[in-house]
Amino acid sequence: MRDMSPQDSNPERLGAGAGDQPQARRRGFDYLIVGAGFAGSVLAERLATGLNKRVLVVDRRPHIAGNAYDYHDESGVLIHRYGPHIFHTNAQRIVDYLSQFTEWRPYEHRVLAQVDGQEVPIPINMTTLNRLYGLNMTTEQEAADFLASRAEPVENIQTSEDVVINGIGRELYQKFFRGYTRKQWGLDPSQLDKSVTSRIPTRTNTDDRYFTDTFQQMPKHGYTKMFEKMLAHPNIKVMLNTDYREIRDEVQYYHLIFCGPIDEYFDYRFGKLPYRSLKFEHKQLDQEQFQAVGTVNYPSEDVPYTRISEYKHLTGQVHPKTSITYEYPSAEGDPYYPIPRPENAELYKRYQQLADETPNVTFVGRLGTYKYYNMDQVVGQALALYKRIEEAEHAGQTQAVAEQLG
Repeated sequence: MRDMSPQDSNPERLGAGAGDQPQARRRGFDYLIVGAGFAGSVLAERLATGLNKRVLVVDRRPHIAGNAYDYHDESGVLIHRYGPHIFHTNAQRIVDYLSQFTEWRPYEHRVLAQVDGQEVPIPINMTTLNRLYGLNMTTEQEAADFLASRAEPVENIQTSEDVVINGIGRELYQKFFRGYTRKQWGLDPSQLDKSVTSRIPTRTNTDDRYFTDTFQQMPKHGYTKMFEKMLAHPNIKVMLNTDYREIRDEVQYYHLIFCGPIDEYFDYRFGKLPYRSLKFEHKQLDQEQFQAVGTVNYPSEDVPYTRISEYKHLTGQVHPKTSITYEYPSAEGDPYYPIPRPENAELYKRYQQLADETPNVTFVGRLGTYKYYNMDQVVGQALALYKRIEEAEHAGQTQAVAEQLG
């Protein structure tokens, strides 16, 4: 097996002390889980805690927590290596579950967009319209009437362009959406499924929060600390810097849970599923604050990056210096965003059929199911899968007892 990274030397978190546990003397593992992000870590914790299963979690990266991984940079500022991850949800059961592993810090994310030489709220709201057009609207009806006067009805809404133009018209579409979307996805909004821009609302009030979920809080001590607690069960072992293909024939396990790209698992049999990637440029600044809010978007195609994020807004950390991240979308690199186009959905269906025909392997997570999920949705998907496993386990035990008694 591969060497553990320095992070892996914590026996409490890794379950390295599991050799002292009676159940650890069983040979091999019940589950091999590929990926130590939300999907893999939640399932590892649930299987270990809820069903006393022995679990090996492997990840090719040198850290746990997947894309939510955060750490203190050279200046001592807590940053997110893979861009800002803002936790928000309407599902109390997901909050209750994660609250076992973290305290929370209230945080409502706000985003400004650099448009026409000024920074205005996005999603578009009454304040955005007043600033852009020199208006003084004060009621939601005025804002709704203004947007309606700009809207250009589209009879058959199919694409992301259709969604926006139908709702707010071509001028605002050009200012806020077209350039940003072309940079983010490498495609014109007219080539993208309507789901992409449907995620971004337009408001007629002055609510400048990016999300409106009932629960908007950040893990008080960061995501990585939360994941460390999640994986601290003695039945769980973690191997980092490890490609599962290097160890799968050396490790005994009953069932594989795969949280990586489903097409990669099948050696790209039908071709690669298209993803959009990101490149991050992290900068440390010798000043307390760089910008007014956590994230500022740059929709113009004249600017190569899509947004700049400043983490101290998110974390609440008090520090004399600050750290920011520039995001550059890319066609190459780690897979981040499944590209929502009909032909890609059809290609995924072919892989899904292969997955359904593959015994003792389950695919889960954004990459395993080729879905553009938020963090809470991935947690929900993992908890739902665990519930099915638990029910099957209990049904099997009942059947075994019935057979013995019979």
